[in-house]
Amino acid sequence: MPNTNTKTPRRRGFLRSFILWLLIGVVVLWALGALMLVAARWIDPPTTAVHIERRLQAWVRHTAYRERYKFIPLSQISADLQHAVIAAEDANFYQHHGFDWHQMQIAAEDDLEGDRTRGASTITQQLVKNLFFGTGRSILRKGAEATLVPVAEFVLGKQRILEIYLNVVEWGPGIYGAEAASRYYDETAARNIGREQGARLAAILPAPLKRRPERMNNYSAIILERMGQMGW
Repeated sequence: MPNTNTKTPRRRGFLRSFILWLLIGVVVLWALGALMLVAARWIDPPTTAVHIERRLQAWVRHTAYRERYKFIPLSQISADLQHAVIAAEDANFYQHHGFDWHQMQIAAEDDLEGDRTRGASTITQQLVKNLFFGTGRSILRKGAEATLVPVAEFVLGKQRILEIYLNVVEWGPGIYGAEAASRYYDETAARNIGREQGARLAAILPAPLKRRPERMNNYSAIILERMGQMGW
């Protein structure tokens, strides 16, 4: 007859060891993410989780994939395009510290009423997601993202966050960043993008694989109105 008294401590010991190593793994991964954000203060990201995800999807589906990605300084991205993206994606970008609690409350109320009409993720949150987590959604991912957002705000600062975001964000199939998007859709450099062009480019960011700038008349008009309200 097996001795259950000796098996129980062994199981408990195994469970404790498993939990301990799991916690250690989580801490190590978080530390690596934080170090990568520190490095991103000076080093332009060569790729992101979203870029890798799209390449893998194309490989699995045996579809053609061409990546357009060129990192340029923020000074080479027109102010109109910068302002359009901020007005569209995160109007309080320069006021919050990584989380827009007011927009989160509005989004939560819309969820309760079954009428979700807007997102609540800030540009900083979207940047962290793009860099480390790809396009997937889960509670665990949201939790990990939330712990890295304050790090990004602290070590990068607003201008560098905006610079990296505008350079790595997905703007269409295989199109990443303001320069690639401007060249692809408007056949010009990002520094030459005007107000209306910028609003149309910003309008496709929520669904870059489905939207096209020339079809975004209504939403781009709303973005232009927001820009005017914000003094731009």
